[in-house]
Formats: sequence, C-alpha cells, structure tokens
Amino acid sequence: MGIHREAQALFGELTGLRHRLHAHPEIGLDLPRTQAAVLEALDGLPLEITRGERSTSVTAVLRGRAPTAAEERTTVLLRADMDAVPVSEETGLPFRSRVEGAMHACGHDLHTAMLAGAARLLATRRDHLSGDVVLMFQPGEEGWEGATAMIEDGVLDASGRRADAAYGLHVFSTLPQRLFTRPGPMLAASSALLVTVHGEGGHASAPHLARDPITATAEMISALQTMVTRRFDAFDPVVLTVGTLHAGTRRNVLPATARFEATVRTFGDSVADRVGEEALRLVHGIADAHGVRVDARFVRERPATVNDAAETAFVEQTIRAVFGDDLHEPLPHPFTGAEDFSRVLAEVPGSFVAVGALPAGADPRHAAYNHSGRAVFDDAVLPLGAALYAELALRRTAGRPSRLPAATGEVL
Repeated sequence: MGIHREAQALFGELTGLRHRLHAHPEIGLDLPRTQAAVLEALDGLPLEITRGERSTSVTAVLRGRAPTAAEERTTVLLRADMDAVPVSEETGLPFRSRVEGAMHACGHDLHTAMLAGAARLLATRRDHLSGDVVLMFQPGEEGWEGATAMIEDGVLDASGRRADAAYGLHVFSTLPQRLFTRPGPMLAASSALLVTVHGEGGHASAPHLARDPITATAEMISALQTMVTRRFDAFDPVVLTVGTLHAGTRRNVLPATARFEATVRTFGDSVADRVGEEALRLVHGIADAHGVRVDARFVRERPATVNDAAETAFVEQTIRAVFGDDLHEPLPHPFTGAEDFSRVLAEVPGSFVAVGALPAGADPRHAAYNHSGRAVFDDAVLPLGAALYAELALRRTAGRPSRLPAATGEVL
C-alpha cells in the first residue's frame, strides 16, 4: 500500500488525536497535557525518545535499517509545533476548546497529529529508510522561542550527527487544499516596536495644565503608518501593525503615561535596521513636539524563514511525484507571517511548506484567517500532511537533492 493511501487509512486515528488536542489547548513552553498526548501516540513505535530540558518538547529518533555506507548516511529532521494561542474560540465545533482564552487558532494541533501519523508510517518502513529521522515536536512557537529552546537541547544533533535537511509545514485556513512552495523567503522576519510616552497627568477639562500622552501617542501611531508608505520601497515590503494600546483609567482623567506595541515584518536585515532607525527617530520627534518624553525600543525577534533552493526543488518534485501536479502550487510571494522554524533553517538547509486547509465548499474570501477565534481547518488534510512528512524523509534519505533521480510517479 502506498504511503498516501495508508495515511488515509489512519484518518480516524489522526482526527481523534487532533480533536483531543484542540479541545485542550495549552500556551507557551509548558504543555504537559499535549506532551503526554504525543507520547501516547508514539507509544510502541521503535523510537528513541527524549523530553526537553527547557520545555515540554518531545524529540524522537527513528533509525533506518536500509544498508548504506556510514559516510553516506543521512539525517532528516521533521518538525511540528504544538502550542495554541491566547484566543477565545467562536467556532461552535463539537470539539471546540474547553479552555477559556486559549485556542488552536493557528492549526498546530493538525501539525502535531500529522507528524505523529508520519512516525507511524515511517516506523513500518524502517527497512526502506536509508538514514535516520528526527521528529521534532516543538512547544512555544507563538512568540516563546520554542525552536531556540529545542536547538539548545540538541535537537539538530539528536541522531548523533547534525541533520542534513529539515522540513516543516503549516496549515492555512483560507487557502484551498493544496501544497504551496517557494524557494527563498517563505515567511517574514519579525521585530517589535515598544513605546511608552510619559506626560503629566491632570484633569481632562484642563488639558493645557497637563502634558497629554494620549494625543502624542495617537499621532505617533498614525505617523508610523505613513512612514512605511513613504520611506520604504513597496517592492521590498514592510508591515507595521500596532497590536496593543494602553492609556488612562477614566474619561475625565488625563493619564501620566500611554504605551503601545507594534509588530514589524520585513524580509531583509538592512530593511529591518532602517525601520528601527526611522521609527525611533519619528516617535522621539513627535514626543519633542508635544513636550512629552518617550521611551522606545526596537527589538529584532525572529529572522526570515528562508527556503533552500535545492531542498525546495526536491520538495516540489516529491509533491508532484506522490500527489500529482494538481495538488502543488508555487507561491509567487512570501507570507508576511513569521515562524521560529527560521531558527532551524538558519542552521540546516531545508524547506517550509504551506498546506491549504480551507474546508470543502467554503469561500476563501469570507473564511476566517489563522489566529481568528472563528478559524476552521479541515481534518481532510491530516493524511496529506502525514504522508508528505513521511515521503520527504524516505526520499531525502535516499540521496542529496542534486543527485536524486527524476520523478517517475512511483508511490513508495
């Protein structure tokens, strides 16, 4: 039986795991219930399992048994993130979140179930596996630097040698059920702009006797948007979005401080540096004009997720050979979201794949996007993701991308 067909036979098992994870989401680096569910799903498989020291991660190594020369033995890393986001679910699904203020609104429950399914598929094919596979079940992707914690715990060398290639995937609630790839930048780098404006509080009826931080803050936020459109090339995108704004306690009281935080997305290091310089100059200038003081920091967070060209060509070849041309679609532009899988790809050549998970019959124009409390992902893509993980490991351990034979359409 081919891997995709076998993965489809696991649909009930994968769906059950995904629904259990979805109903009990956990946030951050400490995911004890999720870790326990993963360990249960892997129980009985011929895996070398270790738990994280810096987080509740799970690293599992599968040793292939196909004969190969020691110097040609390949290690492939497959990664799935496991954490949820601080969003209240509004889907009304029967397996909706039972945890107030937490939801798998980014689809990491699907990633985890897919990788657990791939472990089962690969375990039955150890005799055809010409190397080792590292399964990276990662907590803390949503801003907690879970990938960094796992790298520090040694995940990249878990097989006893540095991984030769790394692959990850991510579901999207608004994309049709296809597999999307591109070489080069796949996702943006993220940075943070953190601003606190210090004025002088007073009575709202006499603002001239105070130093109003709110009006200065409002002008800063508006001017930052204009800065992006007037100081930066539209063909080298910059996204700056203010996500938090805090000021005041009552409508008739002018507060002493106001603060806001923005996320910044860019694709080049030099552009990110320029955004930081321009943004800090702008907020300080506005503060001076209003007679208030400002504390502002620009913090570089995650680098861009950059796909290796050769590894991405191999991924595309694998998709077409196993699933057919209709399921593959090249991406003309990268996404402006950010991912800490970028930490892995900065150390190991690899590729990150987007998996469309729009429910059948849904209109993508009206579907809720990832991180929305109304985001819905179709369970039908679970076997697709599991099979893709497994096929990439099997085929990549057979040789380097530049030496792999042309696709024949044969399904392993």
